[in-house]
Amino acid sequence: MKKVIAIIALAVTGFAAKAQVASTATQTVNLNLSNAIELTFTGSTTATGAAVNLAFNTVNDYANGVSSSNQELKVRSNKKFGVTVKTNNANFSYTGTTTPAPVMPVAGVLDLRVPANATGGTIASPFSATAYADLGATAQNLLTNCNNGGNQTFSIQYNATPGFAYPAGTYTVDVVYTATQL
Repeated sequence: MKKVIAIIALAVTGFAAKAQVASTATQTVNLNLSNAIELTFTGSTTATGAAVNLAFNTVNDYANGVSSSNQELKVRSNKKFGVTVKTNNANFSYTGTTTPAPVMPVAGVLDLRVPANATGGTIASPFSATAYADLGATAQNLLTNCNNGGNQTFSIQYNATPGFAYPAGTYTVDVVYTATQL
C-alpha cells in the first residue's frame, strides 16, 4: 500500500511542475447612452413624406369626400413616447386662377384616422382606427404611451370633404407629426 501512495504523490507533484505562468489585464468599457428618438415615413425613409394628392374629379367626390391610401410612419426611440399631429396653418394655401384667392379652412375639411398601430400605444381620442377626426393648426395627441423600440410603426389615412363652395385649384397644407419621449 505504501507504493501506491508514493506513485500518486509523484503524479501530483509532476503536474504542478508543468503549470504555466499567466498575467491578466482589465479594462472598463462604459456605454454613455443618450436619449434618442426619430420619426420617419417608411416610404421615403426620411422625415418628409411623399405628397398626398387627393383628386376631386366627380360630383360624388365633392359630396362624399376622397380618401388617401395608408401612409406609414416609423418611430425609433429608446424611451416610451407619444405622437401629436397638427397642420402648419389653419387654412389651406391656394394656387389657381381665382382672385381674390379663396380661403378654405382645414378644420371641417381635412380629417385623419389611424387604421394601423403597431407602437404598443393607444390611439388618442378623437382619433380612431375606424372613424375620421378633424385636423387643425393646434397640436392634438394622436398616439399615447407608445413602447420604445427600433421599429414602432403606425399608419394614417386622410379624408377630405371640401363640399361645393370652392373653385378649382390646388389647396395645400402641411401635416406635422411630432414624436416626443415621455
